[in-house]
Amino acid sequence: MTTPMQKVLIIGGGFSGMSAAILLQRQGLDVSLLEIDPNWRTDGAGITVSGPSLRAIEQIGILDEFKQHGAIAANVDMFNGNGDFINQIKTPAVPGSSVVGGGGIMRPVLAKILARHTQEVGVNVILGHTFNDIADLGDRVRVSLTNGSQEDYDFVVAADGVFSKVRQTLFPDAPTPQYTGQGVWRAVVPRFGLERPALFFGATGKLGFTPVSADAMYLNYTELRPNKDRIPAEQELEYLRKLLEPFTAPVAEKVKQHLNPQSQILYRPLEGMIMPRNWYKGRVLLIGDAVHATTPHLASGAGMGHEDAVVLADEVAKGGAVTDIFERFQHRRWERCRMIVANSLRLGEIEKSGGPKEEHVQIMALTMTGLLAPI
Repeated sequence: MTTPMQKVLIIGGGFSGMSAAILLQRQGLDVSLLEIDPNWRTDGAGITVSGPSLRAIEQIGILDEFKQHGAIAANVDMFNGNGDFINQIKTPAVPGSSVVGGGGIMRPVLAKILARHTQEVGVNVILGHTFNDIADLGDRVRVSLTNGSQEDYDFVVAADGVFSKVRQTLFPDAPTPQYTGQGVWRAVVPRFGLERPALFFGATGKLGFTPVSADAMYLNYTELRPNKDRIPAEQELEYLRKLLEPFTAPVAEKVKQHLNPQSQILYRPLEGMIMPRNWYKGRVLLIGDAVHATTPHLASGAGMGHEDAVVLADEVAKGGAVTDIFERFQHRRWERCRMIVANSLRLGEIEKSGGPKEEHVQIMALTMTGLLAPI
């Protein structure tokens, strides 16, 4: 460690924040993690993780546990709604990693793995509170918390998500996440013999399955919806079944018959944005969804946050002034994150307009190839 900086605050205890906390604490910094949820929960069903994102997970040091509790498989099969094969997207070995293929895991499971490592490395975790004020004093940042305490830090990392309070506070003119006209339905179902992730393209939407353990997979259905109105919880099961009616592939038929109130059905509107540089102000840096929130079309949203943590820790280890570290960080991250956000939004546009599936396949393949490059 060549930098004199020692005391760091990370705001946000999600995947990005925990990953950054683990890596910075391992470097010998005194890291505090501020999480507003007193129960430190992660909602959601499964998560699809690309090979390049697994590379970042390996660098964080939790790949073995991911393999133990999740599922990893090579390639992604693509079909029409009836189950006729369209194409297979190859997922080759990831350079600089032991990873071959992509993976899936339950979101709460991955969160628990990260939370345990966060605590084991000695991060000071503050739950149930947020900040009242962030004051950059030039040589340090003074943060007042809602628990009445006040501390000075060498720098602050904001990983507080797509609706970041830090972004709203320090960058009031920054763009806000925009609804894309699509929403995603998720549920957990048995694998029914599915060997690898699969996508089914129907006339009215896209249905995907990703294995998340030895015996379970998570369903994700992308629905075209002009507004963000939600379906009442008591109607979600029948609504999802209705959406899946046009899909007659054998595995889809089994899933439709199996869906039940215990399937952990969840709906979320899809929103995306990328904040123009700079991603920092003084000694406060934004990472993860706070600056590059993306839709799930390329299975890289959480992965980009893991990569942010890896790159930030790498640049902190190189040393230098805080602004130099932040400049190097955003220089390495900008184009990669911009590509993911832009290409994910384009895939959504193709799906909404009924555009050519060939372009959809090409964008997915080219993006995955681009992500194989070093972080």
